[in-house]
Amino acid sequence: MRREVVYQAASLCLRHPDAEILAMAPMIRTALRESARTAEAAFAPLFAWWDTARPEEVAAAYVDTFDMSKRHALYLSYWTDGDTRRRGMVLAGFKQRYREAGLELAGTGELPDHLPLVLEFAAQRPDEGAALLQEYRASVELIRIALAERGSPYAGVMSAVCATLPGVSPADRQAAMALASAGPPAETVGLDAYDPRLLPLQPVGGRP
Repeated sequence: MRREVVYQAASLCLRHPDAEILAMAPMIRTALRESARTAEAAFAPLFAWWDTARPEEVAAAYVDTFDMSKRHALYLSYWTDGDTRRRGMVLAGFKQRYREAGLELAGTGELPDHLPLVLEFAAQRPDEGAALLQEYRASVELIRIALAERGSPYAGVMSAVCATLPGVSPADRQAAMALASAGPPAETVGLDAYDPRLLPLQPVGGRP
């Protein structure tokens, strides 16, 4: 299995499902079938739902799942640092990791710990990306478990990502939280309008 294909597929599938993303479903399926067949079945529930639901229903469900509920927050440092001053340092650390791998963030877009962006990084730099995902393994697993508890088709995507990492995934929330020094922080996460935002990753100095 080519893990970079899983990371790229998951990065796309976990983004807001606009018309462009939904139109890419056949291409993502083909890539998984050709290069990551063992992960293909994990993505199948999401693709089946995309095939049968109206686009506006898919978009609304995504917002309800990821934007309206902190229980499924896709910001990895939320689970470890919450809305604290330390989180700013952590986000700067993400940006530094990208730079050290020869990638940079420009313009306005998402915060650097947003899981689809981290997965895009992992698709381009599999070793460095897998190391970053493993560092935040507790966050990734807690998102997976929360989605599974909700019965969300996105749970399979998270399972496929976790399967690329070393070791066995924890069976439940308690075991996942044991991976971290503490569980999800009590502070609310309020991303103010003036917070810095980042665009997708781009190579530095032309590095592929």
